[in-house]
Amino acid sequence: MTSDTPAPMRLRRATMSAITLLGGISLAVIPAATVSIASRLFTETEQGLIAVVVLVATFAGQLTFAVIVESRLSSAGTERRVVFPLWLAAASVIAGTVLLVAGPNVVALCICLPVLVAALEVGRGVSVAERLDRREIWASALVGVGALAGVLAGFAEQPWALTPLVAGIVAATIVRCLPVEHRASRPEPRVMGWVVADTAITGAVYPLLNTMILAFIGPTDAVLFAAIATVSGLLAIPLNFLRLRLLKEHSTLDVVVSASAVLAAVAALLVMETTGLFGFIFGSAWTGSATLFPLLVACAWRAASLATTIPFAALRRRGEVRLLTGLRAVVSALTFAFAAIGLLTESLTAVFVGLLVAELVSAVVYEAARRRRVARTEAGATALSEADLT
Repeated sequence: MTSDTPAPMRLRRATMSAITLLGGISLAVIPAATVSIASRLFTETEQGLIAVVVLVATFAGQLTFAVIVESRLSSAGTERRVVFPLWLAAASVIAGTVLLVAGPNVVALCICLPVLVAALEVGRGVSVAERLDRREIWASALVGVGALAGVLAGFAEQPWALTPLVAGIVAATIVRCLPVEHRASRPEPRVMGWVVADTAITGAVYPLLNTMILAFIGPTDAVLFAAIATVSGLLAIPLNFLRLRLLKEHSTLDVVVSASAVLAAVAALLVMETTGLFGFIFGSAWTGSATLFPLLVACAWRAASLATTIPFAALRRRGEVRLLTGLRAVVSALTFAFAAIGLLTESLTAVFVGLLVAELVSAVVYEAARRRRVARTEAGATALSEADLT
C-alpha cells in the first residue's frame, strides 16, 4: 500500500485486516476444543493419546500448508497466487462425515483429525494471502460457533459433543473452497522441496516432544502440555497472519496490527487464567497443576516469534529457500535440545523456558542472515553501477 493511498481506504483495509486476524481464533480453538471435549468423553489414557494426535494434526496442517500455499508464495518467479484445492476440501468433508457417523470413537478421531486441521490451515491461509476477507469472516464464524457448541455439550457430558465441532469445520471448508477468479500459480519444484523440508524439520519438534512427555512423565502432563501449547497458540494467530501478509509484501501496518493483537491476546489469556476459565474448560489436568507460570513462559515463547517472523518472511520473499532450510534445521535442533533439557527436570515450565530461549536465538540468527544478504545485494548493485559508469 503506497503512502498516497486515501486515509479512508487505509482505515478500511486496516479494519478488514483486524477482523480477518481476529477470525484466526477459530483455527486456534480447534485443538483446545478437541482436548476439552476429550476430557469429558474419553479415559485418561485415551486423552493422553489424543493430546499427542492434536499436535500431530497441527504438524500435518503445517506440512500441507507448506506444499499448497507457502511454496507458491515463496516462488519469486511466478505471480504467487493460491487457491483452496477441491481434493483437500473433499477429503475434509469425507473425514468429517466419518466422525459424525462414528461418534466419540478414539480411533476415528485420531485418523480424521489431521485431515480436518490440514483443510483448516490451507483454507484460512488462502483466504488471508488472497485477501478474501468477507469469505474468511463467514468461515471463521462457522468454525467458532461449532467449537463453542461442542465445548458446551462436552461440559454437559453429551456423547454427541464432537458433532457441532466437526460440522462447523465441514461447513467452513465448503465456504472456503467456493470458486475464485484466479488460478493457482505453479510452484517452482526447487522452492517447494526446500519449503516442505524446512517445515517438516521445524514442525516435527512439537509432536515428538509431547510424545516424550507422554512416555516419560505421563498422560496428565501430556494433556497439560497440549492444553498450554494450544492456549498460548492464541498468540500464534496474529503471528501467522503477519507471516502470510509479509510473504506477499512488507507492510508496516500489518506489523503494527499484529503486534497490538499479540499484546491483547496475552492480556486476554491472563484474565481467563485468573478467573479459572481454563480450569473449567480443561478439567482436572489443568486444575490439578500450577499453570500460571508455565502459561506466562509459554506466552513469552509465542510472543518472541514476532522478532523471528519479520526477518524470516523477508528472506522468503528474496527466494532464500535453501538458506532458510539450513537455518531452520539448526534452529530446530537447538529447540529440541533446549526443550529436552527442560524435560529432564520433569517440569513443563522448564520445557517452555527451553522453547523461549530457542526462539530468541532463532530471531538473532534470522536477522543476522537477513542483514548479511541485504549487504551482499547492495554491494553487488554498487559494483554493477560502478562498472556501468566506467
